[in-house]
Amino acid sequence: MADSGSPTITVDLNADLGEGVGDDEAMVGIVTSANVACGFHAGDPFELLSTCRAAAAAGVRIGAQVSYPDREGFGRRFMDIESARLTADIIYQIGALQAIARSVGVDVEYVKPHGALYNSIVSHELQADAVVAAIVELGGTLPLMGLPGSLSLRLAGDKGLSTITEAFADRAYRPDGTLMPRSEPGSVLTDTGEIARRVVGLVERREVTAVDGSVVAVDAESICLHGDTPGAVEHARAVRAALTDAGIDVSAR
Repeated sequence: MADSGSPTITVDLNADLGEGVGDDEAMVGIVTSANVACGFHAGDPFELLSTCRAAAAAGVRIGAQVSYPDREGFGRRFMDIESARLTADIIYQIGALQAIARSVGVDVEYVKPHGALYNSIVSHELQADAVVAAIVELGGTLPLMGLPGSLSLRLAGDKGLSTITEAFADRAYRPDGTLMPRSEPGSVLTDTGEIARRVVGLVERREVTAVDGSVVAVDAESICLHGDTPGAVEHARAVRAALTDAGIDVSAR
């Protein structure tokens, strides 16, 4: 348990929902932010509406989980899309989810790219700029969630946008602070206890151990709990319980 005289640490827990996979009903009762699919990699209007309604009822913050137009590959394949077209795709996805969210009395409060697009804009200047441009063209009020140190967050800050730094509960890290590709063995962690301990250490010490044993600094305001991996709900419950036991406040605010 954290020292009662020390400042309270607060962290957000987010999960990818509305994708038509995993147990969204259980996850929405654990997390504090829901990255809701926007139909390009997964989800349909009914699923998105149902997810937004459930998140609203649970008091969970809603974010637009934008992606490449890649339903066949679940948004996990890089696509070399023209910048102007990618910007238009992002505007379209956010706008659709905004309409659905408002129909149940809530708003979209941030943007989080999904899958290959998320990883691309860590360093791909044209695509990072295209994503940031979409948010700017929608008024510049939505924060961008992404990997600490990524090019996309730097460009967002340069444009006056708010940002949300994120770390991953169940993904392996490379020594440079990027995620190990899912195509490589060991890229996704599966041991519930290990995941929970790792997240508490990450939040308390702001660091994570990379695959080569080196320690990587990770200053994250939100922790992603994947909802589509085996044992996802068990992992999420264990993480939240471990954070609470450590005296860490779990909140999106």
